[in-house]
Amino acid sequence: MEMFANSSSISKGMGEVVASDEPHVLAIDDNLVDRKLVEILLKKSSCKVTTAEDGLRALEYLGLAAHQDSSTNNNGSKVNMIITDYCMPGMTGYELLKKIKESSMMKDVPVVIMSSENIPTRINQCMEEGAQIFMLKPLKHSDVERLRCQIMQCRG
Repeated sequence: MEMFANSSSISKGMGEVVASDEPHVLAIDDNLVDRKLVEILLKKSSCKVTTAEDGLRALEYLGLAAHQDSSTNNNGSKVNMIITDYCMPGMTGYELLKKIKESSMMKDVPVVIMSSENIPTRINQCMEEGAQIFMLKPLKHSDVERLRCQIMQCRG
């Protein structure tokens, strides 16, 4: 399992103290099996998980969809990390990453990109756009434990 971590610091605070010790992760994957696997692994690592099957649904949940007024939806402020597949129909993980990083409300939330394909140009493109980590699928429990440590640093 290879992981590509962004060299930038992830010690920025999220601006909100969540009542629970469970970090909240938004997981996006169009493949039901992969989405469930990520959800199970995150829950085993004591994370609260919200799932979405594509980038548009994720943007709606975060209050960033084009037709939404961002002041009417504050789900995004409750998310500590976003983990998304790269290859999805309609909107790639890279396009989703760009939209999240363009948002003043969400730009400091760490975004993890997952892919089953090890394509260096794709990895570099995502890292340059602000992805925290690029992980190769399938994810393992040890990968998720490392992610949880990073989430806790972000919340600290």
